[in-house]
Amino acid sequence: MNSSIVSIGLSNPGAPISQSEIARFMQLAHQLDETEGRRLGFLYRKTGIDSRHSVLEDFDKLSVEDFNFFPKNELLCPFPGTKARMDVFQKTAPQLAFDAAISCLNQAGEKSEALTHLILVSCTGMVAPGVELQLMEMLGLEDSVERYCVHFMGCYAAFTGLKLADKILRAEPEAKVLLVSVELCTLHFQKEYSEDNLLANSIFGDGAAAALVMNSDIGLKINSYLSQVLREGVQDMAWGIGDFGFEMKLSKYIPSLLDKGIRQLKEVFEKKFRLSQIKNFAIHPGGKQILQKVQEAFELGPEVNFHALEVLKQFGNMSSASILFVLERMMKDPEVQGEILSMGFGPGLTLETLHLIKQ
Repeated sequence: MNSSIVSIGLSNPGAPISQSEIARFMQLAHQLDETEGRRLGFLYRKTGIDSRHSVLEDFDKLSVEDFNFFPKNELLCPFPGTKARMDVFQKTAPQLAFDAAISCLNQAGEKSEALTHLILVSCTGMVAPGVELQLMEMLGLEDSVERYCVHFMGCYAAFTGLKLADKILRAEPEAKVLLVSVELCTLHFQKEYSEDNLLANSIFGDGAAAALVMNSDIGLKINSYLSQVLREGVQDMAWGIGDFGFEMKLSKYIPSLLDKGIRQLKEVFEKKFRLSQIKNFAIHPGGKQILQKVQEAFELGPEVNFHALEVLKQFGNMSSASILFVLERMMKDPEVQGEILSMGFGPGLTLETLHLIKQ
């Protein structure tokens, strides 16, 4: 028996919103003239994203009078503060997490009463008592179920959660661990017209994913993992709490920094994972350029990013939940067999790598 991801459930809020509609909203938010608006539209078209989801209902509204969250005026004043955004998180995240969890358990044929541990992952909302307690109540879990929270680690946090689940199973082989990632990135869209905000506003979306991890001979075996910090990029990806939500620093140099860092680590990957023997890769879809640079650094063909690019196209970057969306597609793809090397990136600049085997 192996510590394995046996099922993955997904959920997204509302109907998909086209990238062009979000671009139109952001043109209003940034108060751009026609020329700058065209430039912004061009940037959005280059992202490789067709649509995204949001818990907010304003991004595809044609009139400011129809806004529900943002002020009903073209200046969007007063711009919603962090408290207003966290109120939305507290109200909407539990149901989204529950939907993903139920889907995950149903696919595995497991009852919620069988769960022994719950790990909640999120970097887009924090509250105590937390979403994990609400989720326990919604799932009907015993109060004795052990719970853990992984907060504010960014896009690689699901890797941290999966490693924690693996370590729990090594200590308690009969455990059944539910990992739930819920990310409401669109709560933190920023109005200030800056390079960081332009990049962040153009790619992030909302979603939740749940993974059941237990000892099993089916699913994705968790074989090994590796964590690295690329300190040269410590200031190029950062995440902080501001007066108007959480603020992302997202440098345009991140793809090239990852490319350089991965090339320097190729010998480490070969020794740890037998990199040259691996044909399947699950890369966090942090952006079209990131996927391309990782592909080039490993000297691979474009087919290795097929599933990641599809997730990016349909949902955008959902922070930590994104990699579970990619792995869910790969679990169901009969063409994917054997070893999978999965990688995620986040503040630090942190690189997390997970070696999986499809059983």
